[in-house]
Amino acid sequence: MKKPTFENIANFFLKNFFQGLVIIGPIGLTIFVIWYIVSAIDNIIPSVAKEIPGLVFVSTILMTAILGYLGNKFVVGRFFFDTMDSLLEKTPGVKHIYTPTKDVMSSFVGDKKKFNDPVWVKTNENPEIWRIGFLTQKEMSDVDKHNYVAVYLPHSYAISGWVIVTEEKNIKPVVGMTAASAMKFAVSGGVAGFHSDDNIFKAPE
Repeated sequence: MKKPTFENIANFFLKNFFQGLVIIGPIGLTIFVIWYIVSAIDNIIPSVAKEIPGLVFVSTILMTAILGYLGNKFVVGRFFFDTMDSLLEKTPGVKHIYTPTKDVMSSFVGDKKKFNDPVWVKTNENPEIWRIGFLTQKEMSDVDKHNYVAVYLPHSYAISGWVIVTEEKNIKPVVGMTAASAMKFAVSGGVAGFHSDDNIFKAPE
């Protein structure tokens, strides 16, 4: 039997150590983010949070859901929120914060989601390079860009991205992926989302 060397032991340890990081890293980060959000919301009213931890967070979530329901299902609620929306969008100074925030949030959630139309975008002719993005504006003629479209290209491993305006001939629909899978594919740098059920993190042999 071959006697194990220090190098073999070190390689074996490192391989299993990094595999452990792959397993506990996403779990630990997810728990940390959830805990941070819960704690931040809970500490809005520290006195209540100290007596009953989690009460402020649960109350905030329930109140948000109730407001969303009232704003969509009842005429009075819809009128009230539309009035507030119009007032905030016309208030000097405030509108520059409120309007972009509302537009960004409504792009991800709600009935007016924008990032639900994944497309392939040709960003280079020679060599031919395609990037995955999301069609956000199908018509740009208002700014004298006829037959052009706007596409949002998310950055990998980040919550940022950038917008390009390109000719319609340079895009084509993404086939075989949902919008969620396409976003996961782009944000993960191409290692996730394409076959979402596959385990892509495997220990090296």
